[in-house]
Amino acid sequence: MSDEHDVRRLALSLEGVQENPSDGFDFRVDGKGFVWSYPEREPGKRRVIRTDIAVLYVGDEAEKQALLLGEPELFFSTPGYDGFPLVMVRLDLVDEARLAELVVDAWDMRRDPAAR
Repeated sequence: MSDEHDVRRLALSLEGVQENPSDGFDFRVDGKGFVWSYPEREPGKRRVIRTDIAVLYVGDEAEKQALLLGEPELFFSTPGYDGFPLVMVRLDLVDEARLAELVVDAWDMRRDPAAR
């Protein structure tokens, strides 16, 4: 239902956002990443940039666990992201309104508090 073009359009509509050069997408505000393409790493294989999956900043472990437990078909994590307030979202399963909410929330949490 959503794709990398939706992520790009939403992220770039937000104040102060910069896109880092990438094989996929990588958006930052005030020098801090808030949404980017999932760099899938499988043992013994090259890293693959997955533009059908977005990595989102969620603020804290409680929010991460709420998303993972509440909607496991939509959100997931991997051991490499343990201890980080990040989740992966399957873009083809998220509607545009929900994606917008997630991207805006991630952006808002990562921007400079003085800019709020």
